[in-house]
Amino acid sequence: MPVLSRRSFVAALSAAVPVVAFVRRAHALSVEAIITGAPALALRALADVVLPSELGPEGTGQVVRDFQRWIDAYRQGVELTHGYGTSRLRFSGPTPATRWAGQLDALDAESRRRHAKPFAQVTTERREAILREVLREDRLDRIPAVGEARHVAIALVAFFYDSPAATDLCYESRIGRQTCRPLAQAAMEPARIGRRR
Repeated sequence: MPVLSRRSFVAALSAAVPVVAFVRRAHALSVEAIITGAPALALRALADVVLPSELGPEGTGQVVRDFQRWIDAYRQGVELTHGYGTSRLRFSGPTPATRWAGQLDALDAESRRRHAKPFAQVTTERREAILREVLREDRLDRIPAVGEARHVAIALVAFFYDSPAATDLCYESRIGRQTCRPLAQAAMEPARIGRRR
């Protein structure tokens, strides 16, 4: 195997730096759009379609804000927890934020084409129809990991159903999955919560 000289190594490294800087900048711009731009409005409107109505407006808004924070904190190349029974190391892939921002823009564009209004301003039924058309070919046998979802709608669903809030909603109890309860409460049945109608 040939050995790189110091000069060759520095030249190769300097050529790679602009690509890394470009990717970071694209991620930052996409995150900014998903949090504060037009895609943010489309994301909130999308959440009304794909998340359980039992969450209500406040709960849905909280899931969207948490999802936006997850996107903002995403970093490429981070070691992921390996699955049970395997020692194979896995790392987070390229940022999905750029792809998802584009998909939110595409939902907005399709809504304007069909209804002359942005995605966030059409009825829930019309949003659902647009989304069904977009996801028509996307047949899933399981919910993927958030960062591996091909579409932002699937990512949002995956994000919610991996959360303690989803477990609590499912069992109508304050289970607090992934949280630490005092040992004294371990034998106690979780408090019941009523469903929002």
